[in-house]
Amino acid sequence: MKRFATGLIVGKFAPLHQGHEILINAALEVCEKLVIISYSLPELPGFAPARRRCYLQARFPQAHILVLAPEEALAWGIGPMPHNDSDDDSHRHFVASLCLQQLNVMPEAVFTAEDYGDGFAQVLSTRFQRQVLHVRLQRESGPGARSGTLIRSDIHRYRHLVAPEVYAHFVHRICILGGESTGKSTLSIALAAALDTLSISEYGRERWEQRKGHLIFDDLLEIAQTQILREMTARPNRYLVCDTSPLTTLFYSLAMFGKADPALEALACQHYDTVVLCADDFPFQQDGTRQGESFRQRQQQWYIDELTQRNIPFLYVTGSVAQRLTQILNHLPPHIADIA
Repeated sequence: MKRFATGLIVGKFAPLHQGHEILINAALEVCEKLVIISYSLPELPGFAPARRRCYLQARFPQAHILVLAPEEALAWGIGPMPHNDSDDDSHRHFVASLCLQQLNVMPEAVFTAEDYGDGFAQVLSTRFQRQVLHVRLQRESGPGARSGTLIRSDIHRYRHLVAPEVYAHFVHRICILGGESTGKSTLSIALAAALDTLSISEYGRERWEQRKGHLIFDDLLEIAQTQILREMTARPNRYLVCDTSPLTTLFYSLAMFGKADPALEALACQHYDTVVLCADDFPFQQDGTRQGESFRQRQQQWYIDELTQRNIPFLYVTGSVAQRLTQILNHLPPHIADIA
């Protein structure tokens, strides 16, 4: 048995950073159930509720997470969400109403790293008609280690202060597609070097080599899942270059087995900020793993048809690697907002 049945943490989490994670992990150690509530009025640019919910759930799936938008509070009859500049008691009573009317919980402890937690616990105690303890975690020293304001000023510069799953939401992700022997892997490496970032290699090739060229149906889903995991846990710089995507894996599943796992079909909907399709204007080269010129043509047409049907804009690059690199760099927005 842990010390508390239910604990509570409230914050904007814009973004979720190391200081928040220390506090949350400390609460999880002593609570059977941890409720995390996040809201902000106004919303801070680049940190919409859906984005905050996504990275909170990714980092703390064992917690009960509520990320609230202003319109939801009104729809639930809890009253207008207090402005960020409202007095402390307005926020305390708002959270108490959320716990009682929407979450149907009465936490025994509230966890903070601030003095204001004492007053917060007092209001909750009054509203719940039972004692709520304030558990304060001492802040660790270190410039910027706990400052959301500092991280928001340049999330790329301070990306080491947030988890990869958080930073991934602020990276411009570039997906390179192309049939066999269209130079996409070479282009991916060159593009990553030009952008001073990372390129995620094609896991499907690794799996094919592990299986000595004999993939089974279940391999395809695992290939897509591993590809996404590598993207999500990478430590890129502003951009992430992805040599292929689950859309490619979907093609091979259909081509090899005539069907695809529904989970793979869902992963094939993965969003990328820029999609590049390499032309098949390179001479076909057989390296022992490729199926042939006609298969490449079939794959190329499938990409064009599938991207078009899915309404996914794509850049079709041609020519040498240097020419393709120039086409991509000219296509990218000149100044991608840090937290757009």
